[in-house]
Amino acid sequence: MPARGPYLVEMTGRLMRIVLVSLAAIMSAVPVHAQPETDRYTIMVPEKRTQPEPPEPWLPPKYKSPRGSREHVVVPPPAKVARPRAPVPPLLYVPETGRTLPNLPAVSGSGAGGGETYQDRAARCANQASIYGPAATGDRNAYIGGCINQ
Repeated sequence: MPARGPYLVEMTGRLMRIVLVSLAAIMSAVPVHAQPETDRYTIMVPEKRTQPEPPEPWLPPKYKSPRGSREHVVVPPPAKVARPRAPVPPLLYVPETGRTLPNLPAVSGSGAGGGETYQDRAARCANQASIYGPAATGDRNAYIGGCINQ
């Protein structure tokens, strides 16, 4: 008597192929409907006896003065605000190379009153380390750490 295992596997595989082919035939016969041409998302109905204005894509609506007046809006010029100057930090001594390097001025203080925050100081110190190079700063990480904690 032959083994039934391979026979069952063969028959199950054939059954699965028949099911897949029949599903593919059914799905290809189903009609696909495209989105209708009308705009279904408008909630306003146009008034009777009016022609809708053609939309101008990517442009804001034109200014219409209230009640037909001809006056134009006068925008006052912006007030000039004095920018606070960030003080230049003192010279930085690098013990590894024995040199004293000048600190660069803070570009923009984002702290309270235009003060330099920790993140501003870290960015300035990393920038200085790349400007002065390894010959002047020695170990880059030690230089940046000393500069930040100054």
